[in-house]
Amino acid sequence: MSLKRFLPGWLTLSMLLAACGGTATPPTTKLSVVSTVSPITNIIYNVGGDRISLQGIVPEGVNSHTFEPVPSDAKLLAQADLIFVNGLKLEEPTVKLAEANKKAGTEIIELGSQTITPDQYVYDFSFPEAGGSPNPHLWMNPLNALRYAEIARDVLAKRDPANADYYRANYTAFQARVEQLDQVLKQALATIPEENRRLLTYHDSFAYFAPRYGLTVIGAIQPSDFAEPSAQDVANLIRQIRQEKVPAIFGSEVFPSPVLEQIANETGARYEASLRDDDLPGLVGEANHSYLGLMVEDARLITQDLGGDPAPLTNFDTSNMPGADSAVQQKQ
Repeated sequence: MSLKRFLPGWLTLSMLLAACGGTATPPTTKLSVVSTVSPITNIIYNVGGDRISLQGIVPEGVNSHTFEPVPSDAKLLAQADLIFVNGLKLEEPTVKLAEANKKAGTEIIELGSQTITPDQYVYDFSFPEAGGSPNPHLWMNPLNALRYAEIARDVLAKRDPANADYYRANYTAFQARVEQLDQVLKQALATIPEENRRLLTYHDSFAYFAPRYGLTVIGAIQPSDFAEPSAQDVANLIRQIRQEKVPAIFGSEVFPSPVLEQIANETGARYEASLRDDDLPGLVGEANHSYLGLMVEDARLITQDLGGDPAPLTNFDTSNMPGADSAVQQKQ
């Protein structure tokens, strides 16, 4: 409730401050919003646009699973009005730091647990059920990413009702683009010969992506402790790739590993080193430096390396929504 409501009609806040020897400071109109990995930051950015001050904490190209926030991140979190995290144990150190430093009234919004229910959690090669942490890469399914945007829309509109129509309009535009993305991904990935629709990746980021588009994840090279695979693991993978005649194996932008080249040389499979899940393609300000660009680039690589035709992806617009200003910051 505004202080002005408690002052006489003739006494403005500016006059009160002047009488006390001070000057009126215009209120900050933008919500201070902090998020974690760059795809989530970009999704929120496409909803919040230039009406929020948005900062992503996890630098691009950094392993989000092992990222440790630094003291300057505590300051960012302490100043935030809203803190968006993926959850599902992806950013535990950051969540703990946020809980310890956030100011009164700041909300921590966990997107993952509001998007799928525990019976929908996926446990797999990189995230075994015995470890207690489900695969957290929900945003790799565009419908889950759209749910993230919907949550962001509702939270921003509630905290900043003056700009609620703006957030809703941005969401509607983003929704249309994501639904179009889903269709072009289906079209491109459907061109992969049926016998090749198998993914063997370095890190299993595609557990929610693969079922949506008729692919099967048959393994992950990286063990669940994020270490290098053992010699026995490598031997087993080589045997599996040969038996299943896997045409390509996929590495990661943020998990460089010399083991992959060894496996490719031993099996004759094509080695694709540049799949990504939390590192946006291109440079800041370029049209493909977006969540949409990430999804199109991954689909293009998977489609062409598994023998399909990526042409349906060619003319898809990967740029951010028109209402989104390009000033969002992700730590470099």
